[in-house]
Amino acid sequence: MSDRRRYAFEGTEPEIHEDAHVSRESTLVGEVAVAADASVWPGVVLRGDVGPVRIGESAHVGDNATIHASSVGARVMCGHGAVLNDAAVREGSLVGFNATLNSDVVVGRECIVASGTTVPDGYDIPDRSFVRGVPASVTPLSETTIDPAATFEEYSSGAYTNLAERHGALFE
Repeated sequence: MSDRRRYAFEGTEPEIHEDAHVSRESTLVGEVAVAADASVWPGVVLRGDVGPVRIGESAHVGDNATIHASSVGARVMCGHGAVLNDAAVREGSLVGFNATLNSDVVVGRECIVASGTTVPDGYDIPDRSFVRGVPASVTPLSETTIDPAATFEEYSSGAYTNLAERHGALFE
């Protein structure tokens, strides 16, 4: 089957590690790198034209997410429908379903960005924070009732890597 959803941009082609799982129903454009054991699910758009897109080791990008000129660190879970535009998400964080991270947003390590959250331009979110709302408000995880260890174990345990491996044909 020919792969029609990988596009060069100004001479730069997407690079996918041989141990990554990238759905043939996703679209990768330009300067995109997907690391080992990462998964990129159907409908995802990774567009590295005005800046690179980096998907870290064991990171997972859920169905229909759009990542433009942004980086996603190792062990990050990016939920279905999330939008990242010129943003960075550091290691071990969770970005919930349909969350939006606008330009120049940096999400620290081991953060939880709740589903539906909108983070305005320029936010620099400290490590181990809980982010929620429209516009976003930031609370240290230690001041919430959330069990971050259980949450991170659930989403960073490798279960998504295993799920991607079980899907076989979806990632051929």
